[in-house]
Amino acid sequence: MSQLSSLEELGTAEVTAQPEAPVHVQKLDQYGRAYATGKRKDAVARVWVKPGTGKITINDRDFTAYFARPVLQMVLRQPIVAAARDGQFDVVATVAGGGLSGQAGAVRHGISKALTYYEPGLRAVLKKGGFLTRDSRTVERKKYGKAKARRSFQFSKR
Repeated sequence: MSQLSSLEELGTAEVTAQPEAPVHVQKLDQYGRAYATGKRKDAVARVWVKPGTGKITINDRDFTAYFARPVLQMVLRQPIVAAARDGQFDVVATVAGGGLSGQAGAVRHGISKALTYYEPGLRAVLKKGGFLTRDSRTVERKKYGKAKARRSFQFSKR
C-alpha cells in the first residue's frame, strides 16, 4: 500500500476491493437432510431436518412425550414458527447431557442451524430472532473455601 502525500492523490489512488460477504449455500447429506449440532449448558443435540409433515422426534420419542412441560415444547418450536415453516419440516434429534431445560435449548439451537443449512434464505430471520447464537452462559465453578461458587459457610462469632 502506497503512502498518500496530498488530497489530490486521494482521487487518483487505487481502491482495493473489499472481500465479499460469505455466500451461504444449502448443505444436505445423501438422504436430503440438513444436519446441525446445537448446544446449551451441558446439553448437546444432534439435529436432522428434512421436508415432511411437521413431526418432531427426540431420542426416538415424540417431543410432547419427551418434553412434558408446555414451556419447553414452545421453546423447541420457536425457530420453526419464527421462520413460518410450521408443519413443513420433520425434525429428528438425539440429545444428551444436562437437564431438560438445557436439552430443550440445545435442540432449539440445532433446529435453527439445520434450518439455515436447508434453506439459507431463513438465516436473516433466525439471526434477527437470536436463534443462531449459542447461549454461552454456563454454571460458575465452585471456589475453594466456599460452599458453592459464591455462597460462604455460616459465620460464627463464638
